[in-house]
Amino acid sequence: MTKKKAPFVEKKPKVHPDLEGFDMRIDSFGQIVSSLDRDKINAFLDKEMPDDKKLKAKDDESK
Repeated sequence: MTKKKAPFVEKKPKVHPDLEGFDMRIDSFGQIVSSLDRDKINAFLDKEMPDDKKLKAKDDESK
């Protein structure tokens, strides 16, 4: 007797409340399709991600 596998159920990932409804897929042509505007995503990342001063200091020293 073989066991039957349960059908695959796609679960939605947990996201930040500001990004509710965000969905990103790659279409058949290899293009990235997003449910949110690119500018809104960039504004969110600018607000939420820390500005890493260490990387800026290393870039300044190498010049």
